[in-house]
Amino acid sequence: MLRPFHLGWQGPGGSGARARKLVADVLSLGHKEADEEYARVLHDFEERHWQTEQLFEERYRQMEAVLNFDGSELSIRRKRLIGAYFCHEYTYAAAALMNPSIVPHPDQSGMTDGAVRFVMSLRAVGEGHISSIVFREGIALPDGAFELWPQSHFATAMLPDDSLTVCQGADCAVTLHRHSESTLSNSVIFPVTEQQRGGLEDLRLVRFDHGGGDYEWIGTYTAYSGADIRSELLRTRDFRSFLLEPIVGRAGRNKGMALFPQKVGGQYCMVGRQDGKNLFLLRSDSLERWDDDGVLLMEPEFPWEFVQIGNCGSPILTDHGWLLLTHGVGAMRKYALGCALLDRDDPSKVIARSSKPLLTAIDADRFGYVPNVVYTCGALLVEDQLLVPYGISDSAVGFATTSVGEMLARMDATR
Repeated sequence: MLRPFHLGWQGPGGSGARARKLVADVLSLGHKEADEEYARVLHDFEERHWQTEQLFEERYRQMEAVLNFDGSELSIRRKRLIGAYFCHEYTYAAAALMNPSIVPHPDQSGMTDGAVRFVMSLRAVGEGHISSIVFREGIALPDGAFELWPQSHFATAMLPDDSLTVCQGADCAVTLHRHSESTLSNSVIFPVTEQQRGGLEDLRLVRFDHGGGDYEWIGTYTAYSGADIRSELLRTRDFRSFLLEPIVGRAGRNKGMALFPQKVGGQYCMVGRQDGKNLFLLRSDSLERWDDDGVLLMEPEFPWEFVQIGNCGSPILTDHGWLLLTHGVGAMRKYALGCALLDRDDPSKVIARSSKPLLTAIDADRFGYVPNVVYTCGALLVEDQLLVPYGISDSAVGFATTSVGEMLARMDATR
């Protein structure tokens, strides 16, 4: 996709000196030379991106404002050429693609015979090891079959409100909007705040039921600044406008928080790994503030999870209780998926858990950007069938299907 290219802003001559020199060099070109250069740029890139010339023009306007110069006398082609010098191609999943989660789509029109339209999110890693959030849409059937909607080779970045483009405070929140003509499957959420500068990691989406038919799609993710982390919330009702806001309170300093899809006992609940090794249950009266240190829920018990355990997305409510997918890390840092069953009314009670892995990397799935890893950030329940998208060694995404009954059969009652 086409992204802004940022030059070093500091240098001899003061802030922005290098950028100003670049603009001056483009302005020094004769009309014919500038037109020929712009023709070469279009020949190389116009067909590779969506609304390429409009994006060049928009980037020019940004640079005109940043560098505070008057370009009112410039031709539109000269402006677009300047904009092109401040853009570059960025392949957002060039390094890795991993950690999917999946939820029912807000639009279920036309679905029959138990079919469910879904939204799947993924963590994509590109140049500079920057993590972004991408999406795919599809349809899942009660027999375990599924279909992904097509995705074009064009992609667009979601953009913030103009009033919030500069957002650097500790408690900064920002609203992003999908381009009105872009599909969700071709839209990308890039880091937009200082806290997110190093990446947006491991989004765990859930459709949250506020009651009375009021649904909100909420995701928890890790915002990495390049030096430290904190948990943040992604909130949307239509997957067109997204609010990104920090989780405040002591619990927000940790990774891997997963929100229950409804209140339990009148409180919001999350599963998180507060000490880097064990799973905890946290409660709060507010979605945005989590001061609870939590109660210990599960510790590593079996060899395949001795290093650490964690959740693999939000718990799923079944007739038997809360079904929680877990992951464990064993010898040689090999990841595997397991599961546990929590009491419906008191999820601090673990009814049963799997003593053997449900899914582990074998054969070709062991090779990739991060080898020996299978990992998911959430599954979709369609009647009695679970559709589980999972990352394969951080290099691809696979899909597994199973039934709730089969998972219950794999679990042993806790002592």
